Amino acid sequence: MQRILVTGGAGFIGSNFVHHLLRHTDATVTVLDKLTYAASRESLAGLPADRVQLVVGDVADAEVVAPLVDRHDAVVHFAAESHNDNSLDDPSPFIRTNLIGTFTLLEAVRRSGVRYHHVSTDEVYGDLELDDPQRFTEQTPYQPSSPYSASKAGSDHLVRAWVRSFGVQATISNCSNNYGPWQHVEKFIPRQITELIEGRRPKLYGSGENVRDWIHTEDHSSAVLTILEQGRIGETYLVGADGERSNLEVVRLVLTLMGRDADDFEHVRDRAGHDMRYAIDSTKLRTELGWKPVYDDFEAGLEQTVRWYQGAQDWWGPHKHATEAAYTAKGQ
Repeated sequence: MQRILVTGGAGFIGSNFVHHLLRHTDATVTVLDKLTYAASRESLAGLPADRVQLVVGDVADAEVVAPLVDRHDAVVHFAAESHNDNSLDDPSPFIRTNLIGTFTLLEAVRRSGVRYHHVSTDEVYGDLELDDPQRFTEQTPYQPSSPYSASKAGSDHLVRAWVRSFGVQATISNCSNNYGPWQHVEKFIPRQITELIEGRRPKLYGSGENVRDWIHTEDHSSAVLTILEQGRIGETYLVGADGERSNLEVVRLVLTLMGRDADDFEHVRDRAGHDMRYAIDSTKLRTELGWKPVYDDFEAGLEQTVRWYQGAQDWWGPHKHATEAAYTAKGQ
């Protein structure tokens, strides 16, 4: 696969994947990105122009998508509206990008016959109780709980239907919560880090007992590339790094890494419909394809992420004020 189309490649996870591709393959990459508020050209700055091209466009626009797909050997679909809270305020962009966008890509891939990988989320499975020893597996029934997770669940089912009905050469991955460079300051970890950089206290939603299974975005990138190259067509692979931490634990660790008292945070109003716990069992990916995470020490990965945000204020600073104003209006 020498020519790869990456949708959403100027966003957080997608741009990290583009960087990973350039480091670990000799492929040329076209990024298709709408450049919404959560994406930026800067995340691709400095990459060689002879290997990376940015096309600004909507993944749901067939006139843009079809000719791009025809010129590539593979498509990796990251483009998505992904903020749960925003999906409660206005579900329509989530339906357009996550469902219609996926349909548009699948139709283009069906006609061209190129390889397709679909990037999804563990939120399609709903949530787990704190004391439940189980983790999500590829056999876990879908139980989405928000417009965002429902739109992603629907897109997963579209992929499976196009594989079975039309023979599309596709795989799916569902990943746990990502952290790392280039993540928008509205998200949980960068919000806490940047609050401290600007001299304020971190904000903990509700009691902070909600648990997320964290994975460094570099490990997510390596998993996606492994699946793209070795995954069995029609199969789903769950991606996780055994990084379960409560939100309270994460906030305290950020404070400690940044030289502050571990309890120097504010409790704010909990998020609406806040899922209790996510946990991924990535045994299938590890045993079948031989993948394993590099960032298996969450504290070390988080420390590296803190340093990145400390050195990237020119990038995240222009977005910070408006983001915090929106949170303040919600009591968060």
